Amino acid sequence: MAPSPITIQTQRSKKNLRDIKKELEGDFELGFAYDGDADRIAFLTKKNNVKGDIMAILFSRAMKNPTVIGEVKCSQIMYDDINARGKAIMYKTGHSNLKVMIAKTNADFAAEVSGHLFFNDRYFGYDDAIYATLRMIELVKNGLDVDGEIAKLPVVYSTEELKVETNENDKFPLVEKVKELLKNPPKDFPAIKEIVDVDGVRVIFSDGWGLVRASNTTPVLVTRFESTNEANAKLYERKLNEIIAVAKKELH
Repeated sequence: MAPSPITIQTQRSKKNLRDIKKELEGDFELGFAYDGDADRIAFLTKKNNVKGDIMAILFSRAMKNPTVIGEVKCSQIMYDDINARGKAIMYKTGHSNLKVMIAKTNADFAAEVSGHLFFNDRYFGYDDAIYATLRMIELVKNGLDVDGEIAKLPVVYSTEELKVETNENDKFPLVEKVKELLKNPPKDFPAIKEIVDVDGVRVIFSDGWGLVRASNTTPVLVTRFESTNEANAKLYERKLNEIIAVAKKELH
């Protein structure tokens, strides 16, 4: 088996949040940050950097029988939690994709891990980080213990987005080649329960999942891995990276 491809993980977001984290060491309890056009939110507490899929859980719990759209990078915890109280729909990554889907389904809410949050229950169905801030403050005002509720969630081991170098011409054919290889995986590949191909390849295993998809904006493959078992999360990462390496070799 070919060696695993090189992965890249950006540290930019950590640097951008450094000042807020410093302030949270003092008297402040909540911190919010935004991207340049304020459609994406970062939300921090003293204990947590709360990603969009976890915020989706918190927001949806205040909605009656919610329909919520998530992207393929969202944690399985989010899908399970929302499906227990309403309906969760897995769809493509990309705020434009979610915006179209929320209009199509009239869902109450949609979320990306990156912090694009779309409120359609008491708002207009687009991603407005300032409005998301006010909604989170409202939850806290009404008694939500953010860190306490997060602590009650099932423990999973998740990677950040790990990026695999490729080029613009190869990224989509690579994903198709990965799909093809997964139809007949190596004997030592973890048992596959299901493959979701709504956006790239999300491989469902017995206690977790791995994702391989082509970035919409850059010449990379985006991968992410999650499991209830830390060793298995690393195993899924290693084995899917081996498949990507083989796909690269066969493509050329």
